[in-house]
Amino acid sequence: MENKNEVRLQKYLADCGVASRRKCEEYILEGRVKVNNKVVTELGTKVNVKKANVTFDGQVVSIENKKIYIILNKPKGYISASKSQFGNPSVLELLGDLGKRVFTVGRLDMDTTGALLLTNDGDFSYKLTHPKYEKNKVYIAEIIGKPTSEEMSKFMKGIVIDGKKTSPAKIRVMKEKNKNVLVEIIIHEGRNRQIKKMCEEIGHKVVSLHRQSIGNLDLGNLKEGEWRYLKKNEIEDLMKNKR
Repeated sequence: MENKNEVRLQKYLADCGVASRRKCEEYILEGRVKVNNKVVTELGTKVNVKKANVTFDGQVVSIENKKIYIILNKPKGYISASKSQFGNPSVLELLGDLGKRVFTVGRLDMDTTGALLLTNDGDFSYKLTHPKYEKNKVYIAEIIGKPTSEEMSKFMKGIVIDGKKTSPAKIRVMKEKNKNVLVEIIIHEGRNRQIKKMCEEIGHKVVSLHRQSIGNLDLGNLKEGEWRYLKKNEIEDLMKNKR
């Protein structure tokens, strides 16, 4: 008979707010997690949520009752990581002391601005980042030169980057800006530097990139560096299996 108190270790860690489920899998494989004082590296390991003593990097982790969901308008120069690196500040520094640990849902490059979600809910992060569920993301990019209809057609059908073809995307010209052009781009994947690589493949380097929305959630009146908690209906909408 299945024990309802037992869950997979990576899910338990994610529910405790350590990181996303996929990131927690990496931590387990790296030997950074102990269960009842023993290092566990098997991803299928199950733990009893009421009895097990689980630590991550030596710190005890436990289920947190209050879940946190935040949207941040990320400024340029901040990294989507839990700690500052090589002198570059973490986006978490913009939040102040929340009283609970949170992590980013996906990431934005250091020089990309715009909508970034943060949470301590592993299931929420999983549903927004797993390829099966990923939401449409709307970006505004300033690129060098105006793309031709043929180039945009190629972009929309999918482009091979890093040895793998991207899913179909959308692109439209918004306005010309001297020799550069502002374009709106919609994708639902979250591959590393995807938009920049796609634009370069059609011959147009990205000068600046801003993410305006994720699913039906947009930045609204949030200024760069500002953030707010999500409303209940916004959370529910993002969790639905639709783009």
